[in-house]
Amino acid sequence: MKNLPTLLLIGGGGHCRSCIDVIEAEGKYKIAGIVNQPGGNTDPFLGYEVLGDDGDLPELFKKYTIALITVGQIKSADLRVKLFQQLRSLGFELATIISPRAYVSKNASLGIGTIVMHDALVNTGAKIGKKVIIRPSVKITYPWKLSIGDFSWVGDDVDLYTLGNIEIGN
Repeated sequence: MKNLPTLLLIGGGGHCRSCIDVIEAEGKYKIAGIVNQPGGNTDPFLGYEVLGDDGDLPELFKKYTIALITVGQIKSADLRVKLFQQLRSLGFELATIISPRAYVSKNASLGIGTIVMHDALVNTGAKIGKKVIIRPSVKITYPWKLSIGDFSWVGDDVDLYTLGNIEIGN
């Protein structure tokens, strides 16, 4: 078995469970553990240890340098934006994850920290921003001038089909 880079997961809620499934299926990273919010659950999560909370990130960076924000969409993207900025300021590399059951065209662009989940389709020409969540079974087809802004969340089974222009902001 090859030596895989180690990935730190930031956020231990329901979206984290879905991310773990995709990360394990992709097989590109070994999950080091989870960083939860202060006062959050410290019990192991799907077999992975909770290594600390957001305040421990500077110390954890000494051992782990690659992270993925696994906080989902809770009313707004504010928490994900804050965590993204914190991780980047500490020097973390943000992983981009693509399910092996998804299709992403080589002519599409994905921003750092984005996750494309199971059975999603991102066709040629699509421009996906930083830290975007493309949930399962999303279809982005015929994206002549389609862009999805930073920190967006595209929900399960959404079909963005167009022969014109679609622009989803941050």
